[in-house]
Amino acid sequence: MHAASDPGLVLRLWGTRGSTPAPGCETVRYGGETTAMEVVIGGRSVLIDCGSGARALGDRMCADGIDDIDMLFTHFHLDHICGLPFFRPAYNPETKIRIHAGHLQPDEDPRAVLCRIMSPPIFPVAFDHLAACECIRFTASDHLVLAGGIGVDTIALNHPNGSVGYRFRSGGKTLVTVTDHEHGDAEYDAAVADFVRGADVMIYDGMFDDSEYGAHVGWGHSTWQEGLRLAAKTDVRMPVIFHHHPDRTDAQLDAYAEAAKQLHPNAVFARQGLEIAL
Repeated sequence: MHAASDPGLVLRLWGTRGSTPAPGCETVRYGGETTAMEVVIGGRSVLIDCGSGARALGDRMCADGIDDIDMLFTHFHLDHICGLPFFRPAYNPETKIRIHAGHLQPDEDPRAVLCRIMSPPIFPVAFDHLAACECIRFTASDHLVLAGGIGVDTIALNHPNGSVGYRFRSGGKTLVTVTDHEHGDAEYDAAVADFVRGADVMIYDGMFDDSEYGAHVGWGHSTWQEGLRLAAKTDVRMPVIFHHHPDRTDAQLDAYAEAAKQLHPNAVFARQGLEIAL
């Protein structure tokens, strides 16, 4: 990770891939780990999702002695939770981890859902045995106040089984996340446009290219071009394209990144290890 000069609001990306990990020689530069983000505000870390990239993040947090963690989930699809069984802080009874979930139906309990992937014989350690973890429900559109007084706005996104976007403000800067989300529904589109308007950094679901999208309508994902169009019309300063398709190679993402500059001069394609200080 590159050192950041401004500790006010920092974004670190520990995993940028969607659907499934994609290790290999053709995914070295953008990374093959699935989604895991760290937002640092005033020296406190807030995690968004716990995909396979969160394993290395957990090791770092243990080494740094961090024992109080808020973890926000966009949703519980496997690529966003598969790192939880390997997140070392969760096994330390002296650590406090608050797991926030806002996408579930009223009759769905977040702890029961997480127990489905962490229980024998699927995994030898049951989620209920992780004494560090407390599950907290909220409703997308709620304003959350996390430890340290960190405020977070939330929004419901268009994705199968639901998903949640987050908006952080600190020191006059704004960071928003819009993943996993599919454009095309007028009501969602209007709400998302209002949610991201004027943001300094926007993380946006770019799973597909415009040319591919027609064959994937209803899958719950957008295109990198749509993300840049949204950024342009809502005055987002830096759109960061995220949740790369697992089959996307470094060379393909390089080509997209070059083409993206024609649509938005500050466009960035997310790389594992990228750090942005606002």
